[in-house]
Amino acid sequence: MRIGLMVGTDRERARNDRLQGLIADGIAADEAGFSSLWFPQVPGYLDAMTALALVGAATSRIELGTAVVPVQTRHPLILAQQALTTAAACNGRFTLGLGVSHDWIIEGQLGMPYDRPARMLRDVLDVLGAALGGPGQVDVDNDHFRVHATVDVTDAAGPPVLLAALGPTMLRIAGERTDGTILWMADERAIGEHVVPRIQAAANASGRSDPRIVAGVPVCVCLPHEVDRARQHAGDVLGHAHLSPNYVRLLEHGDADDVGDTMAAGDESAVAARLRGYRDAGVTDLGARVVPIGDDPVTRAASARRTRDFLASVIPTF
Repeated sequence: MRIGLMVGTDRERARNDRLQGLIADGIAADEAGFSSLWFPQVPGYLDAMTALALVGAATSRIELGTAVVPVQTRHPLILAQQALTTAAACNGRFTLGLGVSHDWIIEGQLGMPYDRPARMLRDVLDVLGAALGGPGQVDVDNDHFRVHATVDVTDAAGPPVLLAALGPTMLRIAGERTDGTILWMADERAIGEHVVPRIQAAANASGRSDPRIVAGVPVCVCLPHEVDRARQHAGDVLGHAHLSPNYVRLLEHGDADDVGDTMAAGDESAVAARLRGYRDAGVTDLGARVVPIGDDPVTRAASARRTRDFLASVIPTF
């Protein structure tokens, strides 16, 4: 199992420092030996692909990926152009993570329809697959798009594509048509008994190679008596499951009730044991979301350093 980092909005930094701070985080992760850095498209925050293009220009080895970009917010041809440009800036180290988001974002915040998201995703992938195949003409007619245009960004083929696939239909699409899945709020049992069998069967039936299973997992190295605090804090800063029905349905396949229950928290031995559980469940790539605890910025920064340093130290053992 490869170990990478999953980062998100950083409210500790001033707004004007956030982009440069993310670039610095990417450089540090690259130098520390992490395999990947995953960054989300969060409403109202930094644009994920623009930011990762800049991180890519400042790093040399680490994989950089979105986790994830909602497909409803960009026309798939424009999405392909931006993904190809970002991949070029990252020297081929970019991975495009996509998802269908949640109704409270797409409909509630953006005023766009959220009907039949899986059907729309299939139509997006029709266009995206053609546009990422290399320079040339793209001709796609389906229920959502009429595309007759030329792509002329780079000679290289497009980046790998992963889906935030939580339910059976999305897992089947991911296995049939993409390189794997990116998960959030999935514990070991949900991954081992629900995610892996479905996506693997779909990939096998379609003649595709084994899919990647990228799992975002909150992590906090702390004292044993601080574990409950860390789990509660994870829910407070990362969002509780009840806000998104898609996550509630995923949790029903495992033993966790909320994001804090998926967390690897405790001393070094406890965290390592939980990470091994994710590996044994079938995770190929772990995106560790460091969740620091503390009563002030200095203490939280020290907590984050302790967790990141420990994760970097165990990379060779996984």
